[in-house]
Amino acid sequence: MSGIPDEVATERQWQTQRAAQRFEETEAGRARTREAQQRTGYAVHDTFDQVRARGERLIELREAPVEAVMDVALLGVADRQAVYERIIGASNDLQSVSFLARGLRAAAPVARIVLAENGRELPYGTGFLVSPELLLTNHHVLGDADLARRVLVEFGAEVDIDHRPRPTVRHRLDPAAFFVADRELDFALVRVLPGGDGRPPGTVFGWNPLLRTQGKVVTGESVNIVGHPMGRLKEITVRGNRVDQQTEDFLQYSADTERGSSGSPVFNDQWEVVALHHSAVPRRDARGRRLRVDGTPARHGDPDSALAWVGNEGTRVSSILGFLSTLEFTAAQRGLLAGMGPGAVAAPPDASGPLRLRERSPRTRGASLPGADTDGVRLVFVHGRGQQGLAPAQLRDAWTAGLNTGLNAAGLPGVRSAAVWFPYYGDLLAERTGVGEARGGAADAPAPRQDEPRAVYESMLAQAALRSGMPAELMAAGPAGSAEEAGLLGAASSAVVSRLQRQLSWVAARSGLDEALIALLIRDVAGYLGRASVRGAVLDAVAAGFPESGEVVVVAHSLGTVVAMDLLARARPDVTVPLLVTAGSPLGLDAVHDRVLHRPPGAPDSVGSWLNAWSPADAVAIGCPLAPVWGAGLTEVVTANSHRRPHDIEEYLRHPEVALRIAGALRPGG
Repeated sequence: MSGIPDEVATERQWQTQRAAQRFEETEAGRARTREAQQRTGYAVHDTFDQVRARGERLIELREAPVEAVMDVALLGVADRQAVYERIIGASNDLQSVSFLARGLRAAAPVARIVLAENGRELPYGTGFLVSPELLLTNHHVLGDADLARRVLVEFGAEVDIDHRPRPTVRHRLDPAAFFVADRELDFALVRVLPGGDGRPPGTVFGWNPLLRTQGKVVTGESVNIVGHPMGRLKEITVRGNRVDQQTEDFLQYSADTERGSSGSPVFNDQWEVVALHHSAVPRRDARGRRLRVDGTPARHGDPDSALAWVGNEGTRVSSILGFLSTLEFTAAQRGLLAGMGPGAVAAPPDASGPLRLRERSPRTRGASLPGADTDGVRLVFVHGRGQQGLAPAQLRDAWTAGLNTGLNAAGLPGVRSAAVWFPYYGDLLAERTGVGEARGGAADAPAPRQDEPRAVYESMLAQAALRSGMPAELMAAGPAGSAEEAGLLGAASSAVVSRLQRQLSWVAARSGLDEALIALLIRDVAGYLGRASVRGAVLDAVAAGFPESGEVVVVAHSLGTVVAMDLLARARPDVTVPLLVTAGSPLGLDAVHDRVLHRPPGAPDSVGSWLNAWSPADAVAIGCPLAPVWGAGLTEVVTANSHRRPHDIEEYLRHPEVALRIAGALRPGG
């Protein structure tokens, strides 16, 4: 494409060279993947941690068969990879009709970037909204604030179902208010000015959030790309385009894209953004010459459509968010970033000058993180289940960002992530709870072999079913079920034949709770409460990352609320807890509160006040509210969590009442 600014052409060439170099360095890995795919006939090939994270992400999104969910909850570690792979395969094989509607929604925030100056307009790239006012594209598309001031972003540049061009809506950019770019990761994030009606563009077209969530894609899975190749009207590359390799900062994939697609979002099949497309990689001969599609050497002036390409590369979302977490922002800039959602970016709340770099959070995994030394009240976060394989520093950043969102909304200063204590036990729990579980016989529901974990498992599930109105006669029925039961449960009963499976199906059918999350929670709670060795190891790990003395505000989530209750029951006498916050807690279930080290009513003696936050949409908070069991001394806060993230800790922490109570305990009298 001719006429683009020289700086754009130069940067584009540099990015292409860097991408080609990375492709050459990773060719051996791609070759091993291709060999494994040909040998097994199965597309997905990745590490167990990646496959597990992806499988559990699909379970969380309710895109997994119920039989596979039960297998994950009950099988031993050695057998789980095959189940996770089956879940991924099932999600890839067929898509519901909503796949198309969700894709249309994801495409709406994608805009064409047009250089407009001297009476000429030249479309040359793509960008997309990641918040109501922030647009993400490539550094080589918008390398500096000056270029950003010279372009337009054009929404709706596409054809309708009758192939007629739609009317477009154009916006100018506002780099003076917000502009961040990084050459190495090839991204630029910039504010978009409101339209003539004063509304931010995201309130009209929506936006595609950037999620820190692990497990969004694995090697061998499909990706989908929406963009404006060569500046044309909006196009889509959908499915059949596989991830070939993942590096620390980039995804490499086989999607058929062109240069003008720079800045396009790369989606998984759930339409979550997994990468920012930034470069195609040209095919070369043995002498290093670029080749045409027909195999002959390329000639000067050949259009991109005539050139041969071996693959494509995009910057991973996690790397972009990680980079943003190394910056300090002004209060106004933090307000714009808050629109990206809780946990997207963790930034110190007390910066007042221009943004600047601060020390990056370490990438090392597995170790607890002590908070910075302070003479005041300390803040401790105790995480829940499903955190294995994740970086404690990034988890702490995400929790802190959620809390700061709530504090900033209330006009209060936030907390520094580095000041927070974050005891980590995710890898330990996953390792210990996976031992010794197996499927049972056909006449009985599969459950953990050990008597005590099995009792916890059965009791928790039975109580959840009873709370959902399951009749006693169906609770005790044999594996086959009856015609009456089949009528009550519908089609789900045909796939769930055991007693425990039937109870799980009832909970899902009658109460709307997420059966996948219930099954996974029960697995981990049963493993923790039912095995003294697991409980002891987890408590030792958390205690090692807990302050030894002074005043401590404890914020616990999910299974972490059970761990925190045990920890406080045996806490050192010189530790006092002015505030305990539990969020998304299962402490209201008999099978749980009858087995914790401190039993109801009331909190442990070291706790001054207790706030319990729960959402009716959160399937894990099965036993809430807690006051009927634990006594009237605790405060209940009901939150309206997003239906897409009903159990996320960031959703709880951003609630104003939760954030204000934490702030009040950290700054008494302030």
